Amino acid sequence: MFVKYNELKAWVQTSSFWPVSFGLACCAIEMMATGAAHYDLDRFGVMFRASPRHADVMVVAGTVTKKMAPVLRRLYDQMPEPKWVIAMGSCATCGGPYYRSYSVLNGVDKIVPVDVYVPGCPPSPPALLDGIEKLRVKIKTEAKGKKVGLE
Repeated sequence: MFVKYNELKAWVQTSSFWPVSFGLACCAIEMMATGAAHYDLDRFGVMFRASPRHADVMVVAGTVTKKMAPVLRRLYDQMPEPKWVIAMGSCATCGGPYYRSYSVLNGVDKIVPVDVYVPGCPPSPPALLDGIEKLRVKIKTEAKGKKVGLE
């Protein structure tokens, strides 16, 4: 049985996500709950890392202020390639209830490229699990040479 190199690489990448968490508000509590025993991310090969240099996925959860934007970009730049970003919650995707504030960034996609958006305020742990699964599908599909447009 022969497997294309890109498909094998995608299988390896999707079998062991190592996210770095950038939790800033109430969404971070839900992200921590997702990593607890009830949802058990370890069974999916997801292990949170403390350093961006050891991570391949960044989960941005919560309100990103304009003052934190350069820090977020620096952490993203420290991640090795290939790297992906999940925007978790309304604040990370579009500014949330604080979108009119002068200091709030209206979406993390203004600073880093986002691969998957997880809606909600705050999103539940199953919603984050669904976002992780959508990222897996995106990686596997792009390995086959197809572009993906995830809803």
